[in-house]
Amino acid sequence: MIHARGLARTFRKRKQEVHAVAGVDLDVADGEIVGFLGPNGAGKTTTLRMLTTLLTPTAGTATVAGCDLVADPVGVRRRIGYVSQSGSTAPEARAGEEVVDHARLYGVRTADAVARGRQLFRDLDLDGLWERQPKAMSGGQRRRLDIAMGLVHEPGLVFLDEPTTGLDPQARANLWHHIRGLREERGTTVFLTTHYLDEADALCDRILVIDRGSIVAEGTPDALKSGVGGDVLTVTVADPARAGDVARLVGALPGAEPPQVDGPRVVGRVPAGGPALVGLVRELDAAGIEVAGVESRRPSLDDVFLGLTGRSLREEGTPALEEVPA
Repeated sequence: MIHARGLARTFRKRKQEVHAVAGVDLDVADGEIVGFLGPNGAGKTTTLRMLTTLLTPTAGTATVAGCDLVADPVGVRRRIGYVSQSGSTAPEARAGEEVVDHARLYGVRTADAVARGRQLFRDLDLDGLWERQPKAMSGGQRRRLDIAMGLVHEPGLVFLDEPTTGLDPQARANLWHHIRGLREERGTTVFLTTHYLDEADALCDRILVIDRGSIVAEGTPDALKSGVGGDVLTVTVADPARAGDVARLVGALPGAEPPQVDGPRVVGRVPAGGPALVGLVRELDAAGIEVAGVESRRPSLDDVFLGLTGRSLREEGTPALEEVPA
């Protein structure tokens, strides 16, 4: 569904060339849900805008939904749906009219647009809101309306840019259900960007991680987490002065990596957290070290991301670049 090789984009910023995307290779198969992750300034948004024909690549090739990205951008647009982070509905319009008008732009007959729109409203729990103005809807309803607009022309591939940003936990969970349904009930391929690692973990078949303009890792969530190497042990001591002693005990565990000390917290990584934790508690007790908490957990996507990029997914990155090609 998406095949890109060497996709690149260079901007000019203060008379200097900035390589926002430096030769990205990526593949997305028909029917996949793929998450695209990257900290601010990593090239995620620029890549997405190239794949949706909003920016012309400086270099590289790509086919999207069977059309060449550069030679046939109109063909790409006809075959994809795009739901932007900011949304695209007019606050004063009627929800149903917005969906029908969007379908008409793709050449869908009015009667078919109405039928498809009403079916999407039923599928996305928007029944009864056909005549409502978006400004009178909740945040979750407006996001589902955005998705309905992106699907009304029945694309095989839909791009979702930060689909749940700003939603409360219940609305996020509800929208996750509908995103899964796009693939399971409609066979739609989904390419989504997100700043929520739990979202990527819950929804995506595969994850692509971009940093400094290049793909630095890809794989299933489980495969990426297993590559981190071991379980995470965290010990919080009652007396921070004993943290060094705890670090020595953690570091001496079989197969342990050198632990890190952060005030009263000691964090280490071991091949098997459960058995290691049992032995560690015994040693802490024998050493007379009082602890406020001890835990063992499997690696998370947060651990993967920090290990790959050295920074948080939500960390501020470089400022927005001028969209002036070099």
